[in-house]
Amino acid sequence: MFYKTDIITDKMNRAGQAQTPFLFGIDYELNEGFFVEHPEQQNEILFRFGEVGNVAQPSSNVDTITFDSHPVSFEDYKIKFDNAIEQMKEKEVELINLTIKTPLATSLLLSDIFNHSKAKYRIHVPGRFVCFSPETFVRTAHGKLYSYPMKGTISADVPDAEATIINNPKEIAEHTTAVELVKEDLSKIGNNIHTRRFRYVETIENHRGKLLQVSSEVEAALPNNFNDNIGTHILKLLPAGSIAGYPKTEALDIISAAEGEPRSYYSGIAGYFDGQDIDCCVLIRFIEETDGHLFFRSGGGITLNSRSEHEYREAIQKIYLPF
Repeated sequence: MFYKTDIITDKMNRAGQAQTPFLFGIDYELNEGFFVEHPEQQNEILFRFGEVGNVAQPSSNVDTITFDSHPVSFEDYKIKFDNAIEQMKEKEVELINLTIKTPLATSLLLSDIFNHSKAKYRIHVPGRFVCFSPETFVRTAHGKLYSYPMKGTISADVPDAEATIINNPKEIAEHTTAVELVKEDLSKIGNNIHTRRFRYVETIENHRGKLLQVSSEVEAALPNNFNDNIGTHILKLLPAGSIAGYPKTEALDIISAAEGEPRSYYSGIAGYFDGQDIDCCVLIRFIEETDGHLFFRSGGGITLNSRSEHEYREAIQKIYLPF
């Protein structure tokens, strides 16, 4: 079930050629992942992507819970932030995604969180992580490839929240860069690339209230026989641009130095292929289990115009349960 990335790529290609349904995941560092054929018929990895999965819709009954987070201090975050900004200036990088790892204390098991979560994409790999992602990485339909970069988050409690984030120059610049990066990535496998929708707002409910998220929709025409080499094509797009930066190679170097530890499956991708089309998410809104301890991974985009206080607050806002 768990393999090196090159083996997963080969298995995806073979399944694509045979039109065999599969579930897969690849970590951020492109070291390893998982691959399961006919995933609805197994229960080692639990998932529900939209209407497809091997579990029912989320349970609506939630008992009284405890959910306490202990994030890094602002002072420690600012050290990483300032170092990243200096490197961005030196390497002429426009955008990076800077993340934090937050210890959790909760009465819930990862299985409880998975069972109750309300999200577009839900996946639970026992003993490793649970993810309740709102972000589509890529999906295919009718010979087209679609990507939905998500950049920009604000609490719905902020007065005039939607207008505030839509009209913020820093947010506009950050999102525009993310969209251009996605277009550049899609050009590696498709053509006739264009933005269908630019900076639309969606609402995400959580146990503290509501967040507004800003996304765009980018479309490309698929090459002939895309499914015959589906794994090879998907791998060319990784890591996902929205959680990396621009230019991507230099951004990845800065992220590695600033964060100081691997992300593993956090901000990697997972996807389901039904025999014809594929639907993949970015593994964000992510809780990992390490040696019996739980950690919430979160972060946000950083530009040269970013303010450390704002970015720290956004990373903290994303520590939530989606129910």
